This record gives sequence, C-alpha cells and structure tokens, in this order.
Amino acid sequence: MVTLVVRDYDEAIAWYTKVLGFSLVNDTALSQTKRWVVVAPGSDGARLLLAKADDDTQKASIGNQTGGRVALFLHTDDFPVDHAKMVEAGVHFLEEPRHEPYGSVAVFEDLYGNKWDLLELK
Repeated sequence: MVTLVVRDYDEAIAWYTKVLGFSLVNDTALSQTKRWVVVAPGSDGARLLLAKADDDTQKASIGNQTGGRVALFLHTDDFPVDHAKMVEAGVHFLEEPRHEPYGSVAVFEDLYGNKWDLLELK
C-alpha cells in the first residue's frame, strides 16, 4: 500500500472510483477529522491509502509528492482500450501514447496533478 496525500476524502474517492474505476476497499472513520480510506485498481497490485492533508506542509505536497516525477504506475493488459476509456472519462494525458521497447506507455495526471504512467508491458 502507498500513501497519497489528498485535499478531501470524498473528492478523491469519487475521482479514483468513478474516473479511474478503482474499487473502494475501506472507508472507516478514525475520528471526526480522520478516515482510513483505501482504494485499489484491481485484485492484485498496490492499494492507495488516501490521506487527507492536515497541515500546511502536507497541503503543499498535494499534487507534487515526487517533485514532478512520475509517482505511480497503473498497469494494464489492454493499453488501447484502457487509454480510450480514460480519455473518455476526462483523464488529462500529458502526452500521446508511446511504444517503447518495454511496452506501451502514456503519462497522465490525477485530479491533483500527480503524474502516473498508464503502462502495458510487453
């Protein structure tokens, strides 16, 4: 599991589940302001712990948690189909799909601007 700092729990849940099609694995209240929120792209692979920023330092990292580098990798078994679905859902891709020696890839941004690779390995 990987932590992703977000602005708002419900906003992040909606984007990851409705736009990317992830499953909501857990949404448990821990206090009046904290929740344990986990989403997953499928049955295998890493899950995301969506952690709401609660101070200025954390808020400043939203959307730039890796200093502008690609932060996360979303693997697919059918790049053309998944890419088309994501474009249709309004996902912002930063480039056209590339076909590299290792597979097909395109960089996209999540709702906060974190960079992801949509990736199908050969």
